Amino acid sequence: MVGLTSAGGIIALLDEPEEELKVYALKKLNNLVDQFWAEIADAISKIEILYEDEEFSQRELSALVASKVYYHLGEFEDSLTFALGAGTLFDASSKSEYVETIISKCIDRYINLRVESYENPTSGIEIDPRLEEVVERMFQRCYDDGEFKQAIGIALESRRLDIIEQTISKGNAPELMSYVLDVCMTLVHSLDFRNRVLSLLVKVYENLEEPDYVSISQCFVHLNDPISAAKLLQDLVSKGDDDYLLMAYQIAFDLEENATQEFLQKVVSQLPPAAAVSTPSATEKQDAMETDEAEEQKTPQRDPNEEKYTRIRSILSGEESIKLHLEFLYRNNHTDLLILKNTKNVLESRNSVYHSAVTFSNAFMHAGTTSDEFLRQNLEWLSRATNWSKFSATAALGVIHKGHLSQGLALLAPYLPQEGVSASSYSEGGSLFALGLIHANHGAGVLEYLRNALSSTQTEVLQHGACLGLGAAGTATGNDDIYEELKAVLYSDSAVAGEAAGLAMGLVMLGTASSKAIGEMLQYAHDTQHEKIIRGLAIGIALIMYGKEEAADALVEQLSRDKDPILRYGGIYTVALAYCGTGNNKAIRRLLHVAVSDVNDDVRRAAVTALGFLLFRTPKQVPRIVQLLSESYNPNVRYGATLALGISCAGTGLTEAIELLEPMTKDPVDYVRQGAFISLAMILIQQNDAINPKVSAIRKLYEKIINDKHEDAMAKFGAVLGQGIIDAGGRNVTISLQSRSGHSNMPAIVGMAVFTQFWYWFPLTHFLSLSFTPTAIIGLNKELKIPKFEFISNAKPSLFAYPATTKPPATNVVEKVATAVLSTTAKAKARAKKSEKEKGHEIPDAMETDEKKDDTKKDEEKVTSTYSLKQITSSYDLLENMARVLPGQLQYISFKEDSRYIPVKKGIVGGILMMKDQRPDEPEELIAPSAPAANEPAEEEEAPPPEPFEYPFDD
Repeated sequence: MVGLTSAGGIIALLDEPEEELKVYALKKLNNLVDQFWAEIADAISKIEILYEDEEFSQRELSALVASKVYYHLGEFEDSLTFALGAGTLFDASSKSEYVETIISKCIDRYINLRVESYENPTSGIEIDPRLEEVVERMFQRCYDDGEFKQAIGIALESRRLDIIEQTISKGNAPELMSYVLDVCMTLVHSLDFRNRVLSLLVKVYENLEEPDYVSISQCFVHLNDPISAAKLLQDLVSKGDDDYLLMAYQIAFDLEENATQEFLQKVVSQLPPAAAVSTPSATEKQDAMETDEAEEQKTPQRDPNEEKYTRIRSILSGEESIKLHLEFLYRNNHTDLLILKNTKNVLESRNSVYHSAVTFSNAFMHAGTTSDEFLRQNLEWLSRATNWSKFSATAALGVIHKGHLSQGLALLAPYLPQEGVSASSYSEGGSLFALGLIHANHGAGVLEYLRNALSSTQTEVLQHGACLGLGAAGTATGNDDIYEELKAVLYSDSAVAGEAAGLAMGLVMLGTASSKAIGEMLQYAHDTQHEKIIRGLAIGIALIMYGKEEAADALVEQLSRDKDPILRYGGIYTVALAYCGTGNNKAIRRLLHVAVSDVNDDVRRAAVTALGFLLFRTPKQVPRIVQLLSESYNPNVRYGATLALGISCAGTGLTEAIELLEPMTKDPVDYVRQGAFISLAMILIQQNDAINPKVSAIRKLYEKIINDKHEDAMAKFGAVLGQGIIDAGGRNVTISLQSRSGHSNMPAIVGMAVFTQFWYWFPLTHFLSLSFTPTAIIGLNKELKIPKFEFISNAKPSLFAYPATTKPPATNVVEKVATAVLSTTAKAKARAKKSEKEKGHEIPDAMETDEKKDDTKKDEEKVTSTYSLKQITSSYDLLENMARVLPGQLQYISFKEDSRYIPVKKGIVGGILMMKDQRPDEPEELIAPSAPAANEPAEEEEAPPPEPFEYPFDD
């Protein structure tokens, strides 16, 4: 390389002061550069000739040299090609920048080829064995360095199941398997490959020394394999050991929390029948006849495990968990009624928007608590509801009594349609909707009743309520009979009834991807002239494709090209529900493109809102993605940005999201402010000032907006709704679109998707109650009873305490003027007191009594302040069974070493837990249920009898 050696002297001339020398040097350098690159090109061609010469013994060395030359020239693909030819001379264990770059290029090329080969098995793609060898050496390097998670990441991307299994066996198996499950559910976008990984995990979990039954059951839910789930339950029950039985119950509770009604029904159908009969064999019959015991043999022999299976069926039906959550919400209800009272008093009740807003807020605050105290206290206000406001007010009872399955019909009896009695159709329709909300996602007990109510009326308001009730109660049942009945209502072409029917059809067929249903609904959407019906069908179609990911792409493409903007709107919700929680890049790009390009504002708003559904597993990404959209000139796009933040960051208290939303509470457009108020409440639900200092400011902001006479009705509606959401469920529930175990929370996602349609139809606001998840630790023994025990929260009690209640306005007390006491009066009192002392009867002086009262009061204040100080300074808290435990608090929960009860689940635990009794011989102390069996209106308490008194009769 002559150019390199002779360049040094010429470069030195650039430092000379004379301009002529600098020009000379530059001309020489220009010539040298041309010469240098010519020499490099000549060297490369000679190296390549050597490499192609089969007889040359140093071919690998020439390939390595060529690779490095191309690398320095920035030709990385050519550099990679020659690096592969260098064989063992290419040292993959080296830490140089050259080696790291080439290996990353190797892995990228390998992954691309493997994915293409996996997706197109008939393409005949062959992978260079030398490329495979480099990647294999890379895997070995990961093992040597202990970088097992890195190896798993590459294996997942390159579709190498064998490497995943091999890596798990070399490292900490439980930790790595948990990592694979998490990454598989969040980053693997191919549904088919994800299912293969889950099947592999099931096999590995089963082969562990202590099989992880909880994780195995999670995999079965993801794989939609109810038969294997049922077999797992049967295997655990048949082992006959209490520990295995507790695990079976725990898995049943987890399945009920995470699976669809259809899945659970299939599991139940695979369990032994309720009354298993043991048929005697021929020999046994003969023996019985010989011993004259034929009568005894006729009696069916009970399966010894029948009672256990009965309990499992009860758990899978949702009966047990709903009963426990109802008990928890009833016991711990911390609703601040003063907030509701103040809001009601400020807003004009004759305005239906304000009346509905307070109705929804009350329903959310008392969701699941069974407390209708506010309604009973304000019957006159409630009676002002008319038409659809009355429908919503009656439906609110379904939210308040959500989960009161055994008493649902009895509670609503005064409002339900009755033959021969004509009441308000709005009240009756609302009660049918309420019945569905009470039995939401657990409708076995009322589906028949609602079907009869639907078929026996032609009143469109009643049909509307019955359809919404059927949709809520029959969610994901895939029941064809109900679908056909709803279709008959749809074909009647009534705008009000048809809208609800279209939506309910989607709810019933949720996640089935039924081509028949989609074809019929899409066809009718094109045929009808009613916008309401088209809108109901558009959302219904989206619901049918729930969780189907790439299987929904063809339908999305078809809907996105439709000339009807309402169907394009449905296409956006199809993307949101099909890819919910996946963070799929292709889906996000589609949504962002529509958000800035569609000619219809509704479609653009929906596209931005849908980002929240896709990204709820990674909430920290959302503020960055929607930041520019939140500053859009289009108010619909800004509104969509508020909801996207609220949906994805719900319950997180994420500072970045709040900082984006706060300026939007001052937006010039009323409905953008509304969206900001609602989303702030979703994000700050169950937060207090210790966790997030913004809470008090936001609560005061709601109050200020509601009290401002000049504020727009839509913004006030959002503020009132925000008050209800932030204190939902008596301050004992959160909003989360994923369950504690990391599954997508299907009822919550569906409830949130339908809730966002309140933009067009206020009664759909009630669907948000499906997204409320009680935050508790509820421990059960093997009899499914609630034992008393304590556990530790290793955090300051103030950190996770309930927010302070609103204080009533201070009243000005008129102080009494001190009475003048004459000296003669004082002397007379002193003489009387002296004579009483002598007799042994001391009359306490009024002044002394007051002083004693003051002392008592001071003592009480001292005790209270000491307790408060203890609450603040204590670094831990002792909690009892059925205590409120926030999601962020779970990591601080532990059980005492000598605790009688410990959970059968390992790791961070929450929700309903089966507890192992470590001292079974000792008597148990149980918590008695306190929730009302039937929430009948409380009788008016009689006034207490008057205190004894003497009437001063006139002489």
